[in-house]
Amino acid sequence: MDAYAAAGVNIDLAAKAKEFIKNHAKTTYGPEVLSGVGFFGGLFEFKGYKEPVLVSHVDGVGTKVLIASALDRNDTVGIDIVNHCVNDILTTGAKPLFFLDYIGTGRMSPEKIEAISRGLASACRENGIALIGGETAEMPGLYNVSDYDLAGFIVGVVEKSRIIMGKDIAIGDTVIGLSSNGLHTNGYSLVRKIFGTEPSALNRDYPELGRTLGEELLRPHRSYLKVLQPLLPLVKGMAHITGGGLVGNIPRVLGDGLAVELRTSLWKVPPIFQMIRKRGKVALDEMYHVFNMGIGMVVICAPKNVDKVVRALPGATIVGDVIQQSGPERVIID
Repeated sequence: MDAYAAAGVNIDLAAKAKEFIKNHAKTTYGPEVLSGVGFFGGLFEFKGYKEPVLVSHVDGVGTKVLIASALDRNDTVGIDIVNHCVNDILTTGAKPLFFLDYIGTGRMSPEKIEAISRGLASACRENGIALIGGETAEMPGLYNVSDYDLAGFIVGVVEKSRIIMGKDIAIGDTVIGLSSNGLHTNGYSLVRKIFGTEPSALNRDYPELGRTLGEELLRPHRSYLKVLQPLLPLVKGMAHITGGGLVGNIPRVLGDGLAVELRTSLWKVPPIFQMIRKRGKVALDEMYHVFNMGIGMVVICAPKNVDKVVRALPGATIVGDVIQQSGPERVIID
């Protein structure tokens, strides 16, 4: 034990951190969880589907964790990774079932792990899913002492006949945008290069933001599950706007010969993106390739369903249309 601790791995602190995760995870369990955090594998029983199709996804928070570490506020990144993963599988029409996390760090900090797991459990409860397992790894030499990385793994289910993949999207369909909570979990490497990660810079108040820069950058990734789930029968396709921005993600649900024309006059781009563009001298075209620009989820539906969908979705607005592709671009920014 002493030799291992001298090498940089403290088993006692790791056990304490895992106990925090286990206790928070229990608050997300329902009767379908047969074994959760603590066993060698999570067991989950699900019923009620005629032709169930499992949908899985894995992702990470990225360098947003460096902002969280700099401000010693580590609870929101747990919310980020859960909601990010929930949104990704939601684009298929899937209902999330359970979630697993991975935390790698240079030195085990039970307080930091407790804050992260508190955020994970909070988001899991909000989305109605079980935090069924995970892994913490103390790896000195791979990570710096105060560094950590956070990744998440999700499994959901959808009835085979109700899978949404954009196959029915046609010319003339309407593109609806759902507002984001700022950057969500993408573009932070560029943001850090522009603003830095010194607490003095992050704690600076900006009147246009109505909060400090750090508070703005740590706003949690929004989950669209609850608002979209009742409307899925009216939806032809969805694109979660993550890495690659609007330009990179919308084409993932478009068939051959289709493109989307976005009219930027139809929505207000939040001030944080204006600040990034001005301070970093970033070209407008690149902004739409990197950031969500205030649109966290894109929903495409037939014109006859537009009014019903927009009325039912808080913060939703029509942002464009599906058109015939006439060049290499799949997303035209107007």
